[in-house]
Amino acid sequence: MPTFTSDRERRLWFWAAAVVLAICATLGLAGTLAGLLRDRNLLDASFGLGLLVVMAAIVGSGIRRRPGGREFWIAAGVVAVYGIVILRMGIGPEERTHLIEYAVVALLLYHALDERRRNGGPLRSPAVLAIAVTALLGLVDELIQALISSRVFDYRDIGFNALAALMAVTGSVVVGYIAARLGSHYRN
Repeated sequence: MPTFTSDRERRLWFWAAAVVLAICATLGLAGTLAGLLRDRNLLDASFGLGLLVVMAAIVGSGIRRRPGGREFWIAAGVVAVYGIVILRMGIGPEERTHLIEYAVVALLLYHALDERRRNGGPLRSPAVLAIAVTALLGLVDELIQALISSRVFDYRDIGFNALAALMAVTGSVVVGYIAARLGSHYRN
């Protein structure tokens, strides 16, 4: 049995692994990088840019065809809810980065698992599995941080990582579901 069911699945797994490795590779540098960005008053702008990229990924991964006016407004609503939740959490930009990093990981895992399911793989719920695996990766991230003298193990970060996965995958699924329903509405 082949390892991957398609080239797309292989690429998605590759990018998911690359993002996880990048997160792990920067564990010792994250504080320094955040300090540099803060000193140059770029921390909030960097977070905002990252948030826009994640929101575009959520919307883009949920829509399989060219969006119409209704789909655009539904996607905008999902993006607005995602953004409002993140911005109202009352946490600093350093903590919010978890919501960006692990949203990207979750989306890549979800689409890799969904691609496998679409190609006949025995998966019942790629969304739930992607959220669970991302949350587990977030736990491993925090356990590694417990071993690094310049970092701190924080239960809240584990929760942020899981929340990022839940919000990103749910947003993508909702946008995809609504886009598919609107698409079938237009065909009938």
